[in-house]
Amino acid sequence: MAILSLDTAVQSADKSTAQTLKKNDRIVFLGDSITAAGKGPQGYITMIKHSLETTHKDLEIDIIGAGIGGHKVPNLQARLQRDVLDKKPTIVFVYIGINDVWHWKKNNEGVLAGGTTKENFEAGLKEIIGKIKDANARPILCTASVIGEKNDGSNERDKMLDEYCDISRKVASETKIELVDLRKAFIDYLKANNRENKPKGILTGDSVHLNPLGNKLVAEEMLKALGAKFVELPTEAK
Repeated sequence: MAILSLDTAVQSADKSTAQTLKKNDRIVFLGDSITAAGKGPQGYITMIKHSLETTHKDLEIDIIGAGIGGHKVPNLQARLQRDVLDKKPTIVFVYIGINDVWHWKKNNEGVLAGGTTKENFEAGLKEIIGKIKDANARPILCTASVIGEKNDGSNERDKMLDEYCDISRKVASETKIELVDLRKAFIDYLKANNRENKPKGILTGDSVHLNPLGNKLVAEEMLKALGAKFVELPTEAK
């Protein structure tokens, strides 16, 4: 099992911007298969839940995972009301972008299809954020993490993924919401800890889906945005 140490990762969340958690906060995590797996025994949602129950037990914070495998921004738009807004959240993490890039493939005519255009990606994120705000909840947008763990920019989808992450950063800035820059956190960690330039196996099991160490990095970054500290899972849970 991987040793869960992230001391050399550059921290991407700014503690000075973190807002205080309130009693009976309800946090929804909206995303794709990474978020769906986040509810597993060593998933990032499980880690966040344990951390908050340990450090903020008196607040009785409710945690809800709303991840579905294969989903992209248009899928989140379609189910936002049912899976998020109807739950009456006070905080919503939006962690999306991997499939919007990863699903681009050439069809029989040699034309790229299957992903989300940059225009639709940006417009979709703005719609999601706007509706979360309209529901008086606090949206927190996350950049996508990795499609390949090589640290020299040579992963096949690096250029496109960086472009989509730049869109997420732009949207967060324009809508004046918090950003958890997971892309930066992952790249910084891999530059320091993937000296053999492996395509997977450092923070992911398959170059995309997170292993326990990758889940810990995500949990730590999100907890910073909440002004909370990470607490290790009990040994029997690992």
